Amino acid sequence: MADLQTIELKARKPGWLKVRSPGGQKYLKLQRLMRTQSLHTVCEEAACPNIGECWEAGTATFMILGDVCTRACKYCGVAHGMPTTLDEDEPSRVTDAVAAMELEHVVITSVNRDELGDGGAGIYAETIRQIHERVPGCSVEVLIPDFKGDEDSLMKVVKAKPEILGHNLETVERLHPEVRPGGRYWRSISFLGAAKRIGPGTLTKTGIILGMGEEAHEIRQAMADVREAGVDILTLGQYLRPSSAHIAVARWVGPEEFVDWKRVGEEELGFSHVESGPLVRSSYHAKEQAREVEAGNAGSIRDVMEANIPAPAEVLPKLVSLEVGRLGAGGR
Repeated sequence: MADLQTIELKARKPGWLKVRSPGGQKYLKLQRLMRTQSLHTVCEEAACPNIGECWEAGTATFMILGDVCTRACKYCGVAHGMPTTLDEDEPSRVTDAVAAMELEHVVITSVNRDELGDGGAGIYAETIRQIHERVPGCSVEVLIPDFKGDEDSLMKVVKAKPEILGHNLETVERLHPEVRPGGRYWRSISFLGAAKRIGPGTLTKTGIILGMGEEAHEIRQAMADVREAGVDILTLGQYLRPSSAHIAVARWVGPEEFVDWKRVGEEELGFSHVESGPLVRSSYHAKEQAREVEAGNAGSIRDVMEANIPAPAEVLPKLVSLEVGRLGAGGR
């Protein structure tokens, strides 16, 4: 990617990437609640452009398992290193916040916790269970790590029965080793396929970020690959660079191209739903998806692949050189 033409960090963004600052009543109430409960939301920490719309619609994305990640993906500005604590009371506090806000749909995501035996899957499962028990009208979506391909960890989460189980692929196969050096392309895809096998009827979801140097045929191939795993819902959005330490934006992807990818995904590849647009993030219109999209059958990819193969960062540590403070606008 060294010879790729890129866009300067301070370059003016196109009009379609600009949104109003949030400030509605529900937004302000949830913001205050986050402070008093010492909780994290990706909505805030990733400076998500849709935060006002989602919070006002009764949807929020909580980040559990702390705010220090054991990986260093080059599109995401989360602080990385070795976490020192595990808050086992977090499921209860997240549920308190969901109940207090009377949320209708909640997305639970997290940092990677590769130092834990189950990668944090038990905390995910307990959070899902508590929300279902105490806020019965609220649907739960999880956006999980790959748990290093551990099927037992995946099973813990699937058996807790989230309405949607998501895991983001993030980029095309060629760029994957550099963009996500802590993961593996086929491990991520097959993890979603295994979720369908473990929990028939589970809605599965993945996301791809555009604008990091991928080519059209690579985007189509990545979409086809995840469809082979039976993935139901696909999100496509524009990459926004968190800082100068991260991969540069190669291009601004116009709204018309996103419309075309939606057509390709739904009409040609058979996704149940494709959410595609410059400002789309993993949880955009998530409540509607949980209520309106029906889960399809398992795909041809049903078993976890590359679980025992080291990720690029584990064999080429020089690829991981980021040390930045907080999750930026390119985060998921």
